[in-house]
Amino acid sequence: QVQLVESGGGLVQAGGSLRLSCAASGRAFSDYYMGWFRQAPGKEREFVADITWGGLTTFYADSVKGRFTISRDNAKNTVFLQMNSLKPEDTALYYCAARNNGPPRRVGQVNYWGQGTQVTVSS
Repeated sequence: QVQLVESGGGLVQAGGSLRLSCAASGRAFSDYYMGWFRQAPGKEREFVADITWGGLTTFYADSVKGRFTISRDNAKNTVFLQMNSLKPEDTALYYCAARNNGPPRRVGQVNYWGQGTQVTVSS
């Protein structure tokens, strides 16, 4: 069992930045691929980014590539999402995700979810 707790969301103006954190507890954090998803009102939950066990390989949705950076600190059991050049269309509830046998790219692949943190970008 893995428990995930997100933090760092908030209200920011377009062009601004936020850094989300996801603290993990339970089973060995370094055993899991980690990722971020988001869900806007009235829309399906969508993939944002993921990172491998050791943090050497990352993958991003086209909509955030070049603006968002995912990283992890296995010593602190934490994964981060640095979000720069934010746009109003980035407004969503952001979820941390963990998968034990591959990168979490689809909702159905995720073993564990956090409760979400709200990001609101004003124009």
